[in-house]
Amino acid sequence: MINLAPFLSYVFVTSFTPGPNNIMSMTNANRDGFKKTLRFDFGVSIGFFIIMLACSYFNLLLFKLIPRIRTIMSIIGAAYMVYLAYKIYTSKTVEGNSNNTHINSLFTGVMIQFVNPKAILYGLTVASNFIVPYYKTHTALILFSLLLASIAFASTVCWALFGALFQKFLSKYMKAFNTIMSLLLLYCAIALFI
Repeated sequence: MINLAPFLSYVFVTSFTPGPNNIMSMTNANRDGFKKTLRFDFGVSIGFFIIMLACSYFNLLLFKLIPRIRTIMSIIGAAYMVYLAYKIYTSKTVEGNSNNTHINSLFTGVMIQFVNPKAILYGLTVASNFIVPYYKTHTALILFSLLLASIAFASTVCWALFGALFQKFLSKYMKAFNTIMSLLLLYCAIALFI
């Protein structure tokens, strides 16, 4: 059975920390308003679902072809989580807010997932460490992909909703926020081997 606390911690930290989806959602909402940004957020969710499903099936294939790959994938996943923890802890500002290339559409939301390294690495890590080792049915993989896409939608909507307010909060309490998020990611990495 899935280890729920590390799974939820990893999903929360990775989904709600700054990344291309959240930053674009926030800047789109600042520029175009919350309602107009929802189409982008729905696009993110659709694209994220496709990426999560693809990552789950890719990992399932690896687990069937190479049964001992779980240990290797756990090590890679833990290393990626430690790397993310380091990057979050050492980041000083929310990057990307001054980006002038604002595209606020469903299509952009979907397509950005296929060039978003954070989403792809997240999908590979969450599938290989938390889903595929415990659940291998098509129904389970689809349901987990829907759950993760829903969480991605919730995170982009939160960033859009709070827009400038959330940006001000993060800039004021960035070090504390980064420290907490980094520690949660380190916990997730360690929990893979407990």
